[in-house]
Amino acid sequence: MGTIGTVYYPQPLGCLTTIKKSLFCGTVRHTGMNAAVRAVTRMGIYVGAQVYLIYEGYQGLVDGGDNIKVANWQSVSNIIQLGGTVIGSARCKAFTTREGRLAAAFNLVKKGITNLCVCGGDGSLTGANIFRNEWNGLLEELVSKGRITDAVAKQHSHLNIVGLVGSIDNDFCGTDMTIGADSALHRIMEIVDSIMTTAQSHQRAFVLELMGRHCGYLALVSALASGADWLFIPEAPPLEGWEDRMCARLSSVRLTEQRLNQLNIIIMAEGAIDRNGDPISSTYVKDLVSKRLGYDTRVTVLGHVQRGGTPSAFDRILSSKLGVEAVVALMEASPDTPACVIGLSGNHAVRLPLMECVEMTKLVQTAMNEKRFDEAIKLRGGIQSKTNTKKHTSTFPQSNFSLAILNVGAPAAGMNAAVRSAVRRAIGHGHKVYGVHDGFQGLANGEVFEMEWHRVAGWTGQGGSLLGTKRTLPSNNMEKIVETITKFNISALLVIGGFEGYTGVLQLFEARSQYDELCIPMCVIPATISNNVPGTDFTMGADTAVNSAMAGCDKIKQSASGTKRRVFVVETMGGYCGYLATSTGIATGADAAYIFEDPFNIHDLKTNVEHLSEKMKKDIQRGLVLRYGPHIQCVLLCNFLLFPRNEKCHENYTTDFIHRLYSAEGKGIFDCRVNVLGHLQQGGTPSPFDRNFGTKMGMRAIEWITTKLTENDRQGRVFANGPDTACVLGLKRKVISFTPVAELKAVTDFEHRMPKVQWWANLRPMLKMLAKYQTSFCDYVPGEMEHVTRRSISIDSGF
Repeated sequence: MGTIGTVYYPQPLGCLTTIKKSLFCGTVRHTGMNAAVRAVTRMGIYVGAQVYLIYEGYQGLVDGGDNIKVANWQSVSNIIQLGGTVIGSARCKAFTTREGRLAAAFNLVKKGITNLCVCGGDGSLTGANIFRNEWNGLLEELVSKGRITDAVAKQHSHLNIVGLVGSIDNDFCGTDMTIGADSALHRIMEIVDSIMTTAQSHQRAFVLELMGRHCGYLALVSALASGADWLFIPEAPPLEGWEDRMCARLSSVRLTEQRLNQLNIIIMAEGAIDRNGDPISSTYVKDLVSKRLGYDTRVTVLGHVQRGGTPSAFDRILSSKLGVEAVVALMEASPDTPACVIGLSGNHAVRLPLMECVEMTKLVQTAMNEKRFDEAIKLRGGIQSKTNTKKHTSTFPQSNFSLAILNVGAPAAGMNAAVRSAVRRAIGHGHKVYGVHDGFQGLANGEVFEMEWHRVAGWTGQGGSLLGTKRTLPSNNMEKIVETITKFNISALLVIGGFEGYTGVLQLFEARSQYDELCIPMCVIPATISNNVPGTDFTMGADTAVNSAMAGCDKIKQSASGTKRRVFVVETMGGYCGYLATSTGIATGADAAYIFEDPFNIHDLKTNVEHLSEKMKKDIQRGLVLRYGPHIQCVLLCNFLLFPRNEKCHENYTTDFIHRLYSAEGKGIFDCRVNVLGHLQQGGTPSPFDRNFGTKMGMRAIEWITTKLTENDRQGRVFANGPDTACVLGLKRKVISFTPVAELKAVTDFEHRMPKVQWWANLRPMLKMLAKYQTSFCDYVPGEMEHVTRRSISIDSGF
């Protein structure tokens, strides 16, 4: 629990000039909470507030005393990578009573606190809203009992509340993701990958029971990300006779995929039920498979392991964004401002009316209790389209169309998931599917082969590119590519790749005037760790790369335990695009991130060195080393220009230059080391986000291609010449859309291989503020208030 005390604004914050106090209160212990504690604390201090941390949740608020402590900047140093919550959490029956809330009110008034930030689920947030509504009555009672004076009551006449949602179930309506959900998926997929190895070796079937008493999000996304054979979630109970259909499905998987996949994975949420509302247990499913099919079947209940472990990069960044926005919302609040919760809409933090979210969330459970399951799925929003994605894997009609799938550019995690999804959906439509080795070069050389259903078994969790990929563009091999398209009668192209994939399709589109054979639907699914493809906010592979870079930085920081004060200059990949460096900087709590898009000079470097020197000196004087360990700074760099350090962040201020500068100027205060993370950022198993994203994008691409093939069929010959038949499939904010490559040309910086405008640039002021740099608050873009309606939650977020 924490608070933001007396507020003074070093930078203009709207038109506010009043002095306020506020508090941070954590009531859950999900992974990612510490990043929120850090963000709220540091942002509160940044705007001039006195910040309190409340330990043990509402229990600490009721008990008061040492449970409510003043926090300083160093109180939250080096906690961003820790699981759980350093301020503790506890269920509190006392707070559900008026006597308990009266004690809590007295403890807040005693500290002069009038702003409260609560992180919890819908129950905790509802309790906070009740507390707020009762506030004046509680103060009047305290006055009548002589515990506070009228003057004190008037001084604290209003309590502002902002909520942050912490839940691994991702079951809170209004926000796309809740704190802890992505980290839980990471823990689940680590275990599922391990189980699939042993299941394959012993030809076993496994029933995996995940958390989710009333919400099937974890089970559903895990099933998509692992390619599970059957799924049980409480929102979508199976129809009568599901036992027969499930056993037939499990048997057909082994027959269809032959020796490539002699295993079965069944994933179920702990709250799985049938259409009558009766529980379906993992033991029942296990016994059913064993008796009917004779398979060696085991049950694994993952349990609380899903709540633990190191926070994922997504959760660290999410918590940081929401925490910063929570402080801004508190500072801008007035007595007439309703209690709000900070949520995620696409890639933006937004403010949502608290009770609108809570009421909508309760409607889901009401619909399930009344067995209106279709209504429950609609209220869950994006879960409906994900459920449909999982169902599309059976029918095999026949069509006269064929399409080719190829990977282009550097390998990126999620490519194989997209290929698997696309191949199986295309076969489901009856199309003939060709795979192409080595990108456009392979297409020119005729390295084309037919892909069958079983060939992509097990591809979802594999990193790299199993098709093979190269950076070669089609411009120098156009005639050979046309020959291959003609030879194999290819009706459409699906290109999964990075900037080269986008550029290659643009070249093919522009060559249509010379070659009628190129007048076919062409779709690009962006896949690159650099996240530098126009037409999308996120590319496949970027999330996995950020997690890899973050894990490397965490280990680098840990390696310095017990050593003297040290600054690390860490170089990331990303070319001229600073997304990877900026995101890694936020996720690791770096002090700076030099990238090309945010130009810097020698004076900026000098200022950063002085800033680090002052922080090192003050930390020593405060004697906090023993409590928090050695003070370690992590500076990230990018590909040539501006990230401590992205590989191209600057032509002259290279990684070596910055290292020597920091080493010379920090002599006697700290020493400096360099780490180049290199190609480890391209490797590893795909993150849950990239697996899920790749699966969905492959599906969407095939649906679009099928539509375009049907629309442009000219008596057995496809002729698609319009700009809308060559598109990039992207996720913009929270909407998946197809944008013609011809339109994207105008917004592309081809020299530096990235979009001219990038949404994530708005994250950089947050990085600087949380690193204690004196940066203008005017650069920060605050969230907007959005109302929660059935229509707003029906938009698929793409996550």
